[in-house]
Amino acid sequence: MARKNLIGISESAAAPIGAERPAIERPIAGHQPPQRPNGLVGGITRSLSNITEKVERAQELERRLAEGQAIVELNPSLIDASFVVDRLAVDPETQAALVQQIRDHGQQVPILVRPHPTIPGRYQVAYGHRRLAAVREIGSRVKAVIRDLTDEQLVISQGQENNARTDLSFIERALFATRLEDRGFLRDTIMSALGVDKAALSKMIAVVRRLPLEIIEAIGAAPSFGRRRWMELADLLEREGNGTKALADVRLPAFHALNSDQRFEKLFASLSAAKARTRTETWLAPDRVRAVRIRETDAETTLAFSKRAAPGFGDFVRQRLEALYLEYQQETGD
Repeated sequence: MARKNLIGISESAAAPIGAERPAIERPIAGHQPPQRPNGLVGGITRSLSNITEKVERAQELERRLAEGQAIVELNPSLIDASFVVDRLAVDPETQAALVQQIRDHGQQVPILVRPHPTIPGRYQVAYGHRRLAAVREIGSRVKAVIRDLTDEQLVISQGQENNARTDLSFIERALFATRLEDRGFLRDTIMSALGVDKAALSKMIAVVRRLPLEIIEAIGAAPSFGRRRWMELADLLEREGNGTKALADVRLPAFHALNSDQRFEKLFASLSAAKARTRTETWLAPDRVRAVRIRETDAETTLAFSKRAAPGFGDFVRQRLEALYLEYQQETGD
């Protein structure tokens, strides 16, 4: 499949100043900026250069798409979302700002849709979900370019548009890749959509496979955290007892009152503290058999009976729990 024809539109594409995205400063032709020392400043300069390059690439994709394509106005109620979700959540303040910008300046950049593959008279978004939601809130018709796209073309266009602007966080891109693989897309197609090589894609999918979906969705995009920190979180979650604790933490109302980065930090700190407080020892029977492993935290004590070292000992204790508890009450006076 030729990739050069799969063109993307950005969520905040090229628009007049004050419209759907902030203007980006560019160097003045012929002007030589003052020399600065290497090191941190050099790194910042390279980062800004990379960002500018991605923005210009997205603008070029949008310009090429718009050329020769008729822009139509559609009723938003006739448009469905893409069949693969690429975002975990949209910050309400960011979306409110987009709504206000479109209200003040109009929709400067069309969204990209295809005729719905199974429902006549309806359409499906390739990208432009946030603009579509904003126009729905305003109550106007949405400007769109309609193209016949296969499923593969749609997801490649959807991924390339986000990749061109570094618009998604690491975990959103990794989850998008995993969802595509779960739907049967080949890894070559997924690599084209995300603009990554085979090794990077494997690492992205491996992270998601180690994390419960409920945990990912509860934390959200966490834009400040990359693959290494998510891998560290996965390591913590795989420690005994931490999975249950994490699910309990993310279901608390106070957890959802935080922003996404704060939720990541809160859960990471909670699981790290739980790890530090865990104490484990092995109980040796009088005959030196390692019959029981004792794991203790601030919240509970867990006994693990070895079926190999002392077969039946766990059942023996279980049958006598009531008598042991009564003896405990007598000893403690409870």
